[in-house]
Amino acid sequence: MLLELASEEGDAAALGEAGAGIEAAEGRLAEAELRRLLGGEHDASTAIVSINPGAGGTDAADWAQILLRMYLRWAERRGFKTEILDIQEAEEAGLRSVTFTVAGDYAYGYLKTEEGVHRLVRISPFDAQSRRHTAFASVSVYPEIDDDIDVEVEDKDLRVDTYRASGAGGQHVNKTDSAVRMTHLPTGIVVQCQSERSQHKNRAQAMKVLRARLYEHARREHEAKVAALSGEKREIGFGSQIRSYTLHPAQRVKDHRTSTEMGNTDAVLDGDIDRFIRATLLHQAGAPGAAA
Repeated sequence: MLLELASEEGDAAALGEAGAGIEAAEGRLAEAELRRLLGGEHDASTAIVSINPGAGGTDAADWAQILLRMYLRWAERRGFKTEILDIQEAEEAGLRSVTFTVAGDYAYGYLKTEEGVHRLVRISPFDAQSRRHTAFASVSVYPEIDDDIDVEVEDKDLRVDTYRASGAGGQHVNKTDSAVRMTHLPTGIVVQCQSERSQHKNRAQAMKVLRARLYEHARREHEAKVAALSGEKREIGFGSQIRSYTLHPAQRVKDHRTSTEMGNTDAVLDGDIDRFIRATLLHQAGAPGAAA
């Protein structure tokens, strides 16, 4: 009604207001559509995200750091709270690994679509001859598990090591063995935490991450068995390249699962990834309009 009146009277201010209202309504509708797809058991949970560089040397380590910034900016745009639990810097540049949490409405439901191998193609800033390099990094996403969910972790199955925190955190963090590394001997799963000044708090955080990873490990083992019994050949976990970020010669980000593309690579790397998340959720639900 406002749009019709503004058009008839030629009121530019009213037209702008009506246009903004339509845009806001479309945004709310798109968000409601996404929420409809987030019905998984843990979709509403806090997400635990780990990023590790793969093939590509220093470029891969730098790529891991770029991805970290992308997800932190995405979370900031949504008003989500983030906390870095463990970060290991690489020798020359970038990261050897990082684990962080994202807390907010359906954080895990959204970010689980980002799990997989991410590929970067660019002119390497670390190559004196300015050649094009390809680098890979893997993203793992786990839901934070509630205490009322039974995940059995026996003391005899754990090796706990303490060490001096290497990252920022003040003199106290760096002068005491406050960081904690836990190894689950039966599965070989290793988690680390150095975000807190207290070794006790870091141990509690590391145990929280370990429980989440053990829960996800058991779930994936079950899926693998079901797939084997039914004769299905499905990729479980890492190993599949889900998205390519090409910065040279042309600029393009393409998701290989849905064929969704964006030409504005700067915006994507600054956290504008909702189009990819939406397309993947629709694709996983078998809904129309999965590609965009």
